[in-house]
Amino acid sequence: MKKYMTTVITALVVALTSYAQSGLDVQRTSRIDDVINRHIAAGHIPGATALVIRHGQVVYNKAFGYADVAARKPMQTDHIFRIASQTKAITSLGVMILWEEGKFQLDDPVSKFIPAFKHPRVKVSFDPKDSSYTTRPASREITVRDLLRHTSGIAYAAVFSDPQMQAIYAKAGVGSGIGTMASDLKTKMALLAQQPLMHDPGQAFTYGLNTDLLGYLIEIWSGQRLDVFLQQRIFAPLDMQDTYFHLPAGKQQKLVTLYEDVNGKMQPVNHPIYEGVDPLFPLRQGTYLSGGAGLVSTTGDYAKFLTLLLQKGKYYNKTIVSPATVALMLTNQLETGVRPSPLPAQPEPFSFGFGFSLETKENDHLMPYNIGTFSWGGAFNSHYWADPKEGLIGLIFTQEYLSPYWSIGDEFKVAVYQALENRAK
Repeated sequence: MKKYMTTVITALVVALTSYAQSGLDVQRTSRIDDVINRHIAAGHIPGATALVIRHGQVVYNKAFGYADVAARKPMQTDHIFRIASQTKAITSLGVMILWEEGKFQLDDPVSKFIPAFKHPRVKVSFDPKDSSYTTRPASREITVRDLLRHTSGIAYAAVFSDPQMQAIYAKAGVGSGIGTMASDLKTKMALLAQQPLMHDPGQAFTYGLNTDLLGYLIEIWSGQRLDVFLQQRIFAPLDMQDTYFHLPAGKQQKLVTLYEDVNGKMQPVNHPIYEGVDPLFPLRQGTYLSGGAGLVSTTGDYAKFLTLLLQKGKYYNKTIVSPATVALMLTNQLETGVRPSPLPAQPEPFSFGFGFSLETKENDHLMPYNIGTFSWGGAFNSHYWADPKEGLIGLIFTQEYLSPYWSIGDEFKVAVYQALENRAK
């Protein structure tokens, strides 16, 4: 194990920009290039970075196209991307670090730590004329487990949300968290507590502001700001040197420009996004730290985080969490009968742990993953997965707002698996 871990660290820390064919069929590997180049040629993306690691060795690490087209700035493998919802898994790990320290129990009600959540109510009716609504008492309180698995009934504001909940949140001033600059977690979460739930806790998987609320709970349990806690407990131990909420001046030039499809052509976003968010939010110094969508990172940094989980909570000689905790995070938390919300649409049957979707026996027919694989992505068209059986990590980062070309993530996965040699049995 020590020799194996030495290989992992050598690959990730020393040779993260190397390229090797070990573990991939040389000829079939060109199909990975073809997927990305085809999307660039079609004008779907300006550029991308892609990284594949197998059994601790970097077997594919490339940059394509441009980080900024107008400036003719070629994409580099260490360029920094807005990773949006890929933030959720990192925040969830932070929560579980504090769980191990006895700061809370998973089925504790959130109101134990934030009294404003004591008496949740569920939306019954909605009037589109003025966004008014009626409610009834929820069947039970929201628990920490509900937040980790997105079964609280809390929705999103401007992304992936029921239109009625969007209107209610907009009227109340509740933001989506992505790039939010004003206010702080304490203020915004108190405001969120006053809003109705979309359904009773535990009834459905509803993608929403759950992980932003977890970020605030981390601040309560740890006594530290979320950014400070994540830096000290996760980023520094994993040598994640390019992962931030807000980029320091010396690294701002590495941020990839955000693009959007305008009449079939990629154009840089030069207007507010979502509910008035500055697309250059990583360069600003805001006070709201979104545990659900606020981070920027690189494929290399995020691969270190995924490596920690593949190594069951250990990174070289550092134990961040126990193997039992990692196993719990990667166990399906959605009970029988818990339906996924339609936004964003999820394949049936859907399984979700603490921060990740999961490949299980029930849904193993959907993708080439092995059972036990965990994955997710970010709203700006970034994607990742980790397959424990294959010892495989795959990441592809692009940077588009409201991209209609989300399929690039699945196409990349297919291209990687078709190139694998010596598949695990």
